[in-house]
Amino acid sequence: MKETAVDYEAIFQGLPGMVALLTPELVYVDANADFQRLSGRTRAELVGRYLFDVFPDNPNDDTATGMRNLQASLLRVVATGERDAMALQRYDVEDPMRPGEWEERYWSPVNAPVLGPDGKVALLVHRVEEVTELIRLRGATAGNSRARVLEAELYTRARELQEVNERLRQSHARERQVALALQEAMLPPRRQVRTRRAAVRYRPALGALNVCGDWYDLVDLVGGNRIGVSVGDVVGHGLEAAGVMGQLRSALSAASRVADGPAQALDVLGRYAHVVDGAESATAVTTFIDFDARTVTYSSAGHPPPALVHPDGRVEFLDQATDPPLDARPDPVPRPQAVTAYTDGATLALYTDGLVERRREDIDTGLARLADALVRHRTDDPENLADAVLLELLPPGGATDDTALIIVRL
Repeated sequence: MKETAVDYEAIFQGLPGMVALLTPELVYVDANADFQRLSGRTRAELVGRYLFDVFPDNPNDDTATGMRNLQASLLRVVATGERDAMALQRYDVEDPMRPGEWEERYWSPVNAPVLGPDGKVALLVHRVEEVTELIRLRGATAGNSRARVLEAELYTRARELQEVNERLRQSHARERQVALALQEAMLPPRRQVRTRRAAVRYRPALGALNVCGDWYDLVDLVGGNRIGVSVGDVVGHGLEAAGVMGQLRSALSAASRVADGPAQALDVLGRYAHVVDGAESATAVTTFIDFDARTVTYSSAGHPPPALVHPDGRVEFLDQATDPPLDARPDPVPRPQAVTAYTDGATLALYTDGLVERRREDIDTGLARLADALVRHRTDDPENLADAVLLELLPPGGATDDTALIIVRL
């Protein structure tokens, strides 16, 4: 049977009911024909504009909450990656033909995520049912037959949405619980690092679908007073990412114990990643700390650079041995490594990108924020320092990406 080409633009425009696409920053990307017609706004008046610049709250109504409620729902979808069905909302709309005159309108909105290849929310589907007519008919007469029909239809749809949302939440909660348990089981125990003046922290992403593949590892190295400290990040979310994370962490831990240096350990890990489904584009950085020689030897596979805070407050980002992510080359080549010296009282911090990356922000801004926090709290013990860094750098409501952090007092 010959395949038929699908015109998704035509499908979107023909969808029944009001449907719009928004960026995670709540800017219109597109709106279907019904949305344009029923909202009284053309596509040109919507696309590229911030949602609440187009539809602000009624300035003549001090009790208006529609904008605040809708914003909270949309940001909740961005943060959790979960669909959100809102309660009935009054949200007045300015008449485009009569500026300054506002129409009392009632809506039943549903907001849903569209995930990108990296598992993060790339777009928001904003679907709205206008129920103004129902509210007016109910106010006119409780016995109106058309009102009863509309009310029954709305009630049925609300129940369906509620049941679907509940099933999704339960399913996502189970997946999150299993993934977190798997992740915890595969990360090294905290007792392994307590004797080395080190603190480790792992913070899962906010939301059921955002359990990721961040990991950390600390191992005793053969020969001398040395340890290996590593962090890594697997692309993707959920159980699959957690499983890949466990395989890579175990492989690097074993390789570090027998490798001549961190570059050779990452060479071995890269060859292993080549045969592990889901390990494509994973990143990692590993450091070999020699407490007798007071040196840190390091190598990075596409990962944010460790930060070495010297006792005088100078911050050195270890970025002189950076290479592409694991399995990025069809034919692996030896990775670079570099070495730097430290004095007693210095602090080494390794972390994953969830700590420093923010949407619409240059990575250098996040690194500067990290450096500032590390310097101001550099005299704290590692446990208190780790807590202070997380408190200052992670959003109050939780991050949308996992975060792993290791602090080692040298």
